[in-house]
Amino acid sequence: MKIALVGSSGGHLTHLYLLKKFWENEDRFWVTFDKTDAKSILKEERFYPCYYPTNRNVKNTIKNTILAFKILRKEKPDLIISSGAAVAVPFFWIGKLFGAKTVYIEIFDRIDKPTLTGKLVYPVTDKFIVQWEELKKVYPKAINLGGIF
Repeated sequence: MKIALVGSSGGHLTHLYLLKKFWENEDRFWVTFDKTDAKSILKEERFYPCYYPTNRNVKNTIKNTILAFKILRKEKPDLIISSGAAVAVPFFWIGKLFGAKTVYIEIFDRIDKPTLTGKLVYPVTDKFIVQWEELKKVYPKAINLGGIF
């Protein structure tokens, strides 16, 4: 199985890295910001830098959509996993067009209100994971795993 781990640097990247027991024996690649924390955490990993800032930045959303198409066409992942933020959106939508399965993990600090990224990827997410029961009112098809990080 080939896995794409897609997320902003900082906390989102850290959360994905904490899933290491799941992905460590799989063929994988990362998509994140070309920042110091990402270079440090992923120094032994294959990663593609994406454009930032992403939140509500139309220019970088377009650039990341083109990037997503190129990377996904080349890599052909079976699974795309993200915990946010906005860089996940083009990768999930284009990934579905290429036949990838998608898993989105809504961040822990969202208890009863969705993130913008969560709302945008929810329609194309195969497994949508929340960490609070209250969020199941917002995302009825979600799976509540409680605090997973």
